[in-house]
Amino acid sequence: MNQAILFLLAALVLVPLAVRLNLGSVLGYLLAGVLLGPVGLGLVSDPATILQVSELGVVLMLFV
Repeated sequence: MNQAILFLLAALVLVPLAVRLNLGSVLGYLLAGVLLGPVGLGLVSDPATILQVSELGVVLMLFV
């Protein structure tokens, strides 16, 4: 649950920043994922959690 809150907080910060820089909101979400994932800060490194969140993200992007 803590990792889900961490993803939401990162998106809450990075998405408006990306929109302000005229980059688009989807890029903000992608930057949040890269920042928190094993490539970035490594705050989320459990493969099962990454898979679940990525599948949820793909489903949500279908509605955008």
